[in-house]
Amino acid sequence: MQFVSVRVISSDVARLVKFYEQATGFESRWLAEQFAELVGSSCTLAIGSAETMALFSAGAAVPESNRTAIFEFLVEDVDREYERLTRLAVVPEIVQKPTTMPWGNRSLLFRDPDGNLVNFFAPLTEQARARLAR
Repeated sequence: MQFVSVRVISSDVARLVKFYEQATGFESRWLAEQFAELVGSSCTLAIGSAETMALFSAGAAVPESNRTAIFEFLVEDVDREYERLTRLAVVPEIVQKPTTMPWGNRSLLFRDPDGNLVNFFAPLTEQARARLAR
């Protein structure tokens, strides 16, 4: 089994895709008007409209209601990303400025336009780097 994608359901797919393009530098790949993907080297972030849920189970996913999942992106320099995002002024809310966590990662936590939590992190310690080695 291979974990390849996370999908978020949005009431404004275009807005959310544009945000993630700016925040990550990934290019979007539109597969339909109501569905796009941002493909990274290790995982894909898929963004679909609430309309797409009718193909699965209507109402099973509710846009802008996530309060548990965090989308995590490994970055080279958390502080540099914080400065870049601040200059772009695309992040609606910074939840936590760059902070070194007890498990050895430097982390920046913010919300996307739909309120989903996003973590930009970089391992600082040997143990943290070793957890990411595959």
